Amino acid sequence: MKKFAGIWTALVLTAVLMTGCSGADSQSGSKAKQEPGSSEAFPVKIDDASKQDVTIKTEPKKIVSLMPSNTEITYALGLGDKVIGVTKNDTYPKEVKKVEKVGDMNVNVEKVISLKPDLVLAHESAISSSADAMKQLKDAGITVLTVNDAQSFQEVYQSIEMIGEATGAEDKAEKLISSMKSDLQEIKDKAKTISEKDEKTVFVEVSPAPEIYTTGKDTFMNEMLNVIHAKNAASGQTGWVQMTDEAIVKLNPDAIVTADGEKAADVEKRDGWNVINAVKHHNVYNVDPDLVTRSGPRLIEGVEELAESIYPDTFTK
Repeated sequence: MKKFAGIWTALVLTAVLMTGCSGADSQSGSKAKQEPGSSEAFPVKIDDASKQDVTIKTEPKKIVSLMPSNTEITYALGLGDKVIGVTKNDTYPKEVKKVEKVGDMNVNVEKVISLKPDLVLAHESAISSSADAMKQLKDAGITVLTVNDAQSFQEVYQSIEMIGEATGAEDKAEKLISSMKSDLQEIKDKAKTISEKDEKTVFVEVSPAPEIYTTGKDTFMNEMLNVIHAKNAASGQTGWVQMTDEAIVKLNPDAIVTADGEKAADVEKRDGWNVINAVKHHNVYNVDPDLVTRSGPRLIEGVEELAESIYPDTFTK
């Protein structure tokens, strides 16, 4: 997998993958507010992640999504038939392969404008890098909603709520969130059977050598590990950070999880890594990058995959 590919498809790391400093209340969008005197769902006004009050006058019929996580949420809300533009990084669901591409992390403004969307779903992590592009879209009269850069399950739920409110799919959003919470609780209940002495220390690799990045605290992936009673080997770090081989060897994790497409066999062959417990006992696992790095509805599947890899006796169906 290309460098940073797994992370760019979920969320943008503008200097080093991502930063996890966002606050849920200030960035994830307040409850949509009906315009005074309106008895219908629209117009609605949403305080989005760019700290702008965005007014959506009518129910969107044509939507362009500029982040794979936004796209997955939109499809999960049953709005796939309204999606007319996505990025080249979008891979799920399979229907997106047939949808018009409007760039990757660099937005093709002319292409977006030509599609004449009612709503563009932008992303907080790209506010700085795409500021000019977003201004051009707004100047062209297109409504742009900036979805929060979720760093926790709660913030993912808020992303779903925001998109649901913006598209008139609030009820579906509530049902989706309820289903996710229920599935997550089932995993938590199973994890309760893992005693403290049996908890494993796990190093998660989200970008491969020679520049290895991992997930520290204040990230949803750290929360995923906590849910299954696994200890994050890099919990002393904050956000998404680069680490040296020497530092990783010193951490000596019980298990290594790669979320970057790197094969377990290749990890075990790295110079000096043979002394790591995870390598000694062949506890190196590959997981689907999209499931554990995209802050959307499939995060719960990502938790399940992590759990089944690290604690197969407890979680394997």
